[in-house]
Order: sequence, then structure tokens, then C-alpha cells
Amino acid sequence: MRKYIARLLLTVVVSIFALSSLGSVVSAQDAVLNLALNSNPPTIDPALATDTTSGAVIDNVFEGLTDVMPDGEVVPAGAESWEVSEDGLVYTFKLREDAVWSNGDPVVADDYVYGWLRVLNPDTASQRANFMYVVEGAEEYNVGGGKPEDVAIQALDDYTFEVTLKDPTVYFTELLAMYTFLPVNRTVVEANPQWAAELNEDYVSNGAFDLAEWTLNSHVVLTKSDTYWDRENVALDQVNMQITESASTLTSDYIAGNFDFLGAPYGEVSLDSIEAFKADGTLQSEPYSAVYYYTINTTDPDMANVNIRKALASAIDRQSIVDNITKGGQIPATAFVPTIIPGFEEDMNYFEDADYDQAREYLAAGLEELGKSDPSELDIALSINTSEAHAVIAQAIQENWSRELGVNVTIDNTEWQVYLDRLTQKDYQVGRIGWTGKFNDAMTYLGIFETAETGNNDTGWEDPAYTELISLATSELDEAKRLEYLKEAEAILMDAMPIIPIYFYSNDYVQKPEVQGMEYDSVGRINLKNVSLSE
Repeated sequence: MRKYIARLLLTVVVSIFALSSLGSVVSAQDAVLNLALNSNPPTIDPALATDTTSGAVIDNVFEGLTDVMPDGEVVPAGAESWEVSEDGLVYTFKLREDAVWSNGDPVVADDYVYGWLRVLNPDTASQRANFMYVVEGAEEYNVGGGKPEDVAIQALDDYTFEVTLKDPTVYFTELLAMYTFLPVNRTVVEANPQWAAELNEDYVSNGAFDLAEWTLNSHVVLTKSDTYWDRENVALDQVNMQITESASTLTSDYIAGNFDFLGAPYGEVSLDSIEAFKADGTLQSEPYSAVYYYTINTTDPDMANVNIRKALASAIDRQSIVDNITKGGQIPATAFVPTIIPGFEEDMNYFEDADYDQAREYLAAGLEELGKSDPSELDIALSINTSEAHAVIAQAIQENWSRELGVNVTIDNTEWQVYLDRLTQKDYQVGRIGWTGKFNDAMTYLGIFETAETGNNDTGWEDPAYTELISLATSELDEAKRLEYLKEAEAILMDAMPIIPIYFYSNDYVQKPEVQGMEYDSVGRINLKNVSLSE
């Protein structure tokens, strides 16, 4: 367990929102970290979360069985230890007996059973339930009319939690660090099903921090938990998160000293400041497991045509986008699985970047199949969530498509939660999305499209051959064969093109010199428990 010594602030930390509502929360001796969020968290319910903004809050106020360190090591968290059967199917977790909820209740094995079954309950409509399908009986309960008692999880006693998998799963303990697998307090949630609809006295958590305040469109405040089992090793007393959509405003506020760190998932550095931060040596860039892509609604009559989708994919100048717009070390993506993922280090290059001649050939074939005689008859609505960076990228792609293909492209933007709802309801044609890996394996990407009903598959696309390959990869013990199945699946995905990869992310961030321990794990999470402020 990493230990850091906290700096005692000798003056009251001033942020652009601490002067009012937060002024009474902190004292002059508190160690306070000031961060940002690009939007309101769409949810603070672990079962319903699907995005990094929600995760930035939930991951720090709850704790699951395991945690993943920046070097990729899986370490005990809510579980102090575990054993695995010889066949790799049965995991037995010994829970910490000193772990308690923020209301003082002990965290027991039944809280994990209840939390997991709540995710799988079809009435919950969790979009991340599919990540639990590695558990015996989980998929059947979630989508197949099965019974909750047939899901192979059980509390052997208050502090022993047993899980039986369908097949050995090499990344299972890493998967458990994901917020979908968090426990919830059964007593509280059953008494108040709306416990997480908004911040209230029933919002009970078990992590290093408590959610002390959440004011929509203003701020989130986390305070150090008085009940957390490892509180002696939590250096920060308070974390303030200002909610602002504008990257330019956030960057100006960082320069003014109002933030200690700026970078995903805690806000973003504005594109027009990247070069200046590079020049003064303060910009830091790290590759991580994430892909920026456009999702396509294949239930739309025009977007159902594969040649139209391929035309759009080929008519994007990705290199220009990363060189002239993002400028933060991003890598043009001509595949879907990031090259940081083991076994996928070599870019498969399923199509050529900015191949306009090929794009026009695809377009001509697609228009003929659609019964259209001219590119000007094809109208494309490109949807993004409100963001300066997404808008600039969308405008560049709009220019590519309009100039090189002659199609009509309009751009619309909506607030984050509304945007997510539109994607889920397939109320779009082409939409921007970013996907961060939930564990360091290609399955975290390719599993999204296992079926049309899989959570976060907003395309409406599925292919029986693809589904079969994902199933084979899930149960395959031979790593070479498993990798072969996954690569075959990616080839099918890229041939069908229900999504258009744009680039593989890098984490671009700036931070004040006194901030210590703001380290990303392989999927872009930062555990604030490990952060401190030095002299």
C-alpha cells in the first residue's frame, strides 16, 4: 500500500467556488485538492454508471474487492485476500472485517451479493451488466429469464464471498476494480430505492471519501471518510470538483491557480493551450487504453449501407487531426483495439487513412444501392456532446466529408446526459464517443459489440460470426488461440464498419508541482486515495 505524507495547508485554499458554498466545509489546516469536471455526473449509482465523469466520483467514494495500481498490479482492496480453485472457476474472497459503510454498518459479503444481483436485475437496466456475464448464471438472469438464485455468487458467511465463473477468465480480478462490481448497502437501498437519485442522507458508501456536496452545474465535494478502514493512509481531507463544460474556461482557471490538476477525467486542457504548455515544459502526455471513435446508427436507412459507412471511414484525415488539432500525442486509429493492449501492439491498419479515392468508390457503390444518383442527395447528421474539442474535430471531419465526398453534413450538440440518452435510444445517425478500457485486455473493446443488445452497443449492429468468436475467446484457455479469435472478431468489425475509429487517446494533463500521486492506471483511472500535497 502506498503511503504519502500530506501537506498541511497554512492558508485557506481559495477556488472559484470555495468562496461561497464551500467556505464552511474546510479549515485552514486541511489538505484540499481542487479539480474540475466537464459535466454533471450523469449518475452516482454504481449500477447505472457508464462514463468517466460518473466514475471520477463513484470510484473514489466506493471501494470494490480489488484495485489496480498504475503499474497494472491488481491489489487487495475491500477483500484482504482471495483463493482460486485449481480449475480457475471458483474465487473465494476474504473480506476485511474492519471495513464499514459511511453510516457505520459493516460491509459484509451479502452487500456484494445484493449489489451484483441489482446490476443483473433486468429492471435495473444497467448498461454494464454484460461485464458480469463471466459469472455462471449471470447472463441468463439478466437477459434470459433466469432466476437470481441461479447466479453463482454467495455469501458463505459475513466476510466470505464466493464467485463461480462460467469459464476461467484471466482478467477477472482486474475486472473487479470496475464500478459495476461495487457492493451497495442492502439495508439502505431496500429501504429507499431512490437512494442514489440525488445526494441525500441515504447515499451510503464505503470508500476513502464521502460525497459531501453535489450542486448541479456547480460543484462536487468529497471529504475524507471518518469510517474508511485505511483512513490513516488517506492524505487528502477534501477534494473540490468544479463543473464547467468549457475547456478554455477550465484552462484559464488552472493558469489562475484555481485548480491543482487539469486533465481527464478531471476536466481537460484546451486545445489552443497545448502548444504553450508544451513550450514551458508543463504538459505531460501518457498513452492509455482508450479510443476516440464515431458510432453509426445502422438502423438508419442510409447508415444501414455498409459502403456508405466505409466511405465515411476512409474520408477522414486522422493524421491531420492529431497533428493540427489535438496535438497531444494521440495516434491515428485504423483499427478499433488500441495498440497499448497486449497482443495488439501492431496497428492492423484495416483501412488507409484519408484514402479519398477509395472513399469515393465506396460512396458510388452505396449511393447506387440506395437508389440515389448524386452525393448531394445524402444528408448526414453528425452528433456530438457539448465540448469545444469535439466541435473542432467534428468540423474538420465535416470538411473532409463535404469536400471529398460531396455529401451534406450538419453538426448538432447536446449536453452530456441528454447526449447519452440519444445514443441509447438510437436518436442519431453518426455520433461521437470515447471508450476507455475497463481492464487491460482486448475483450473490453470487442465485447461491446457481441450482440445488438449488449450494453453500450449503440449501433444496432450484430453478426453471428462475430458473436461466436467473442464466445470462443471468452472460454479459450490457450492464450494464442484466444488472441486469434479476438483478432478475427476485430477484422469482422472493421469490415462491417458500424463504428469509425478516429484516434487512440493519450492522457494530456498539467498539474501543480506540489501534487503527488496523481497517477493513471492502464485504463485512465486515478485513485485519489493515493494523492497528497507536498511542501
